Amino acid sequence: MHRRQVIGATLAGASAGLLLGLLGALIFGPLAVWRQSLAAPAVPEAVSNADIPAIKDATLALSERFQQVVLRVSPAVVAVDAIKPAAMESGTRGKPVEESGSGVLLRWPNRKGTLAITNHHVIGAAAPAQIYVTLADGRILQPNRLWTDPESDLALLHFEDNDLPTAELGDSDKVQRGQWVLAIGSPFGLNQTVTHGIISATNRGQIHLGSTIRIKEFLQTDAAINPGSSGGPLVDLDGKVIGINTAIASKSGDNSGVSFSIPANMVRRIARQLLEHGKVTRGYLGVQLAAALEPAQALRLGLTRVNGALVEIVHPNTPAAQAGLLPGDVILKLEDVSLRDENHLINLISDLPPGQRVRLSVWRERRLITIEVTIGEYISPSRR
Repeated sequence: MHRRQVIGATLAGASAGLLLGLLGALIFGPLAVWRQSLAAPAVPEAVSNADIPAIKDATLALSERFQQVVLRVSPAVVAVDAIKPAAMESGTRGKPVEESGSGVLLRWPNRKGTLAITNHHVIGAAAPAQIYVTLADGRILQPNRLWTDPESDLALLHFEDNDLPTAELGDSDKVQRGQWVLAIGSPFGLNQTVTHGIISATNRGQIHLGSTIRIKEFLQTDAAINPGSSGGPLVDLDGKVIGINTAIASKSGDNSGVSFSIPANMVRRIARQLLEHGKVTRGYLGVQLAAALEPAQALRLGLTRVNGALVEIVHPNTPAAQAGLLPGDVILKLEDVSLRDENHLINLISDLPPGQRVRLSVWRERRLITIEVTIGEYISPSRR
């Protein structure tokens, strides 16, 4: 198996179900076993009676911190139910689809009313009259307006009420691996469910969701997230929303300890464009990139690292074609930013305004060249 691989994942809404298998084995050779038999067995250091109160105090303090965060945030966490319009199947219209998920209420600067953030895949193309939002106190609301961005899997629901309980978005750029987090949502329809875990990884983009999602820059967590958790908040121990829970990697469709959340700073950027312009404007290059740059492939190309984005196809009459990019090129940098992988490039290009001219560092035929390209505007399939 290659060191890098594209991970299969499934959306954490009520209709989840893709596969991920992870298996590890460790085998010791006879020599290692013989050497180990000669060594004295390790004796765990005993915990003295004097240490026990301190351990209890630390455990109690963490438990109380969890409780404080839950009390602060859970009133702003909602259950979201939507009746999606019927899709066309083999020329005939099917039945409407009922979907369930979660959401979190936020206040937006200089805007009246309250917003609920959830996932696009939870509400789809449902009209406001077909969306039902249940608050923690049992009240049922319906949005008077909504905005969606399928490519990031985000949706905003607007309510005229200014007095609803709200949470606060945090700074996801400050999130560190290993820090404690809580996930709150409605898995399997069980409203106000709280789970805990840590941040397992940041900037996780090498996952395949089998959907319209193009912009992937996830926080990975082992907090239990299950079908119905989609759209619910991932919260730090300051009670700030650092992510919106979206997908799980699973063999059964249920929690396996590998879950993904949209970072709060991405939520903030996309929400701002939706609210100000009604849509998200994204930059466009005009290339199809390989799903991954494999180690053996990188070595054949003369590279010593697997970083960068490998160009497979350059579409005609696009900014990439006009700039002279070719299939087989490996884009290593955008301006002075070294690229981790193809998803990193997609995200950076998407954040650029159309018309901006940028410099790409490109590996071609075992040498580094510089190409300048003028960014175009990406048109989503739904707008074409």
